[in-house]
Amino acid sequence: MSVKLAEIAQRAGVSVASVSRVLNDKPGVTPKTREAVLTAIDILGYERPARLRPTVAGLVGLIIPELENPIFPRFAQVVETTLARHGYTPVLCTQSLGGVHEDDYVKTLLDRGVSGIIFVSGMHSNIDSDPGRYQALVERGLPIVLVNGFVDGVKASFIATDDTAAVDIAVGYLSEMGHRDIGLALGQPRYVPVLRRIDGFRAAMRAHVDERLSDEDLDSLIACTVYSVEGGAAAAHHLLDRGVTAIACGSDLMALGAIQAARQRGLQVPRDISVVGSDDSKLIEYTDPPLTTVRQPVAAIADAAAGALIDQIAGLSAPPNELLFRPELVVRRSTARAPAAGVDQRATRPGL
Repeated sequence: MSVKLAEIAQRAGVSVASVSRVLNDKPGVTPKTREAVLTAIDILGYERPARLRPTVAGLVGLIIPELENPIFPRFAQVVETTLARHGYTPVLCTQSLGGVHEDDYVKTLLDRGVSGIIFVSGMHSNIDSDPGRYQALVERGLPIVLVNGFVDGVKASFIATDDTAAVDIAVGYLSEMGHRDIGLALGQPRYVPVLRRIDGFRAAMRAHVDERLSDEDLDSLIACTVYSVEGGAAAAHHLLDRGVTAIACGSDLMALGAIQAARQRGLQVPRDISVVGSDDSKLIEYTDPPLTTVRQPVAAIADAAAGALIDQIAGLSAPPNELLFRPELVVRRSTARAPAAGVDQRATRPGL
């Protein structure tokens, strides 16, 4: 390395110390000296450090979860359309269990010189993750937007669905339909949206069903598994064992699993058990039965995320507050009034 520094210094006509300061991005170097050193590096055929490579104009990173949930491809499509209107192109990075880690994707994107990154339901939604990974990006001046999650102390753009409102909408509607034993099926409770929905469920049940309900009573009506059809089925079996007449799910895929679990017990949806999804994924209205769901305003959120990134690239500061979008209820045929008499959910479970 010392030989390279000396060679670069000789070519640039500056001191070795100046070359070292440029390579380590240290202060105390004039723009003319910095340019001379970078030019010497290029002429000699050496590779610049990632932070000293020129930014590729119009290229941005988009990191989203796996594509099995239809909501994420839809989000990516809207982001791409919005960015394209402003002359930007996303580099799409999808995560899956056991696949490429978010940090590795970030490294690759930085090596490509992206102008900014949009994170969707990433590590920032996990309360156990290290916030330093995002703070480091902010400190280096890279514009970032974090969707569906929150990291306290990081000055970035945060955009999300109002998860508290989503649960309140579902519980309020089911309560109006006469349901009092309402269950909640969610993903793992280490994620910000899940924790927000749990808090929202407790408040909604006390507001719409019975203000005397204790945390213990309400916790017995919450089943946390994973956001998948299988996870929804597992959660539904747990909740049906507790005699619920309705289940509000954290995603449409979980709702399909809940319907599957009910049918395995010989129950009919919605005669015996009502099911509400969340997201309003494409084609969900064509399921059997068509799914009542709480529609996430994906287009508005995606457009806002792309717009926030473009604003930051243009030099505007990230807004100080999280931007929340209120969802809306879409009533279809997976819900009905509560059964006049309770259904014995346990007796119909296979093997019992």
